[in-house]
Amino acid sequence: MLARELMTASPACCRTSDSIQEAARMLSSYDVGSLPVVESNEGNRLVGIVTDRDLVVNALAEGNFGATVGDVMTAQPHAARENDDVGKVQQIMSEEQVRRVPVVNEQGAVVGIISQADLALAEGGVSEQQVAKVVERISEPTTEAVRK
Repeated sequence: MLARELMTASPACCRTSDSIQEAARMLSSYDVGSLPVVESNEGNRLVGIVTDRDLVVNALAEGNFGATVGDVMTAQPHAARENDDVGKVQQIMSEEQVRRVPVVNEQGAVVGIISQADLALAEGGVSEQQVAKVVERISEPTTEAVRK
């Protein structure tokens, strides 16, 4: 199965210049946990990803209410290409310990997103054992988390 067959196409995206309040509204409105961050609405080139956790930990907890998405996002996230095999998506999720992977075209523009739930619900492309392994790897504590 290819990434383009599994992805949610045309996901909502935000820009680096958007306020964290606008990003939070979008997360709520679309009922998602992350948004790809694009350079501009015209080119839709992926430059980052922002999660609900980024907003809380990198802005709210710090009292930085005037922050922009660019201030709190993860820059240059790992992404899959439309024609990548779903195994590549699983590898990215496992190695990077992320629950969502943006999908880009050859120009680097966001065309979709694949979540951990998409893997779990895929028919005929991903086994339960493969999904369980990805979930286990994503959930492993990082060295920093263990120290705290």
